[in-house]
Amino acid sequence: MPSPIILEVSGDYALFSRPEMKVERVSYDVITPSAARGILEAIYWKPQIRWIIDRITVINPIRFTNIRRNEISKKAPNPRAILVSGGGSDSLGIYVDQERQQRASLLLRDVRYLIHASVHILDTRLERGGEKVPANEAAGKHLEMFKRRARKGQAFHQPYFGCREFPVSFQFHDDPNDIPTPHESLDGEKDLGFMLHDIEFDQNPKTKAVKSTTPHFFRAHMSDGVIQVPTLPFEI
Repeated sequence: MPSPIILEVSGDYALFSRPEMKVERVSYDVITPSAARGILEAIYWKPQIRWIIDRITVINPIRFTNIRRNEISKKAPNPRAILVSGGGSDSLGIYVDQERQQRASLLLRDVRYLIHASVHILDTRLERGGEKVPANEAAGKHLEMFKRRARKGQAFHQPYFGCREFPVSFQFHDDPNDIPTPHESLDGEKDLGFMLHDIEFDQNPKTKAVKSTTPHFFRAHMSDGVIQVPTLPFEI
């Protein structure tokens, strides 16, 4: 069944960090489903919906490059009440020249993907003055709102490829027959190994505080540039 949303995303660089790399950042070969969902949510998101990534099409050849960046070695401290009132001795800020360090990263360059996605309705009670509406009717409304925003290039915040310094350019495709095709170097079968699919957050229903997080992985397999993404149980 074809996905109702086909979004083309591209950028000069991308960094989808592998969790097993602790110090130096190393990117996956392709965009992860959670990163693709983050791009869609940057364009349009509501509490009643969840974006489901059906598949990812890789358009450009997979190329890597190395860069070295200046970063800091710690986070800014929490502004505790005693510090704010002037009774503490710790600093609320960070002296960059004292905490600066260089870290190498293995990035993807000249990336271009097609994100095939659909929307799942979590709760329709808020769709029409608190009364129930059919899920397909609610889904159609959200899809049309996403399409209007994507055609105009609108977003709640600038989407990015893994890090905020790697912005995303996006284009919505109305005609599924008028989309770019993968580069010939992507022909054939390729096993990409285990890849992060998404992270499940267990929240307290009353306070909405996160009690625990569970990462979910899947075995990514690319066939002629296309990666089929399985649906996780908590997504439906």
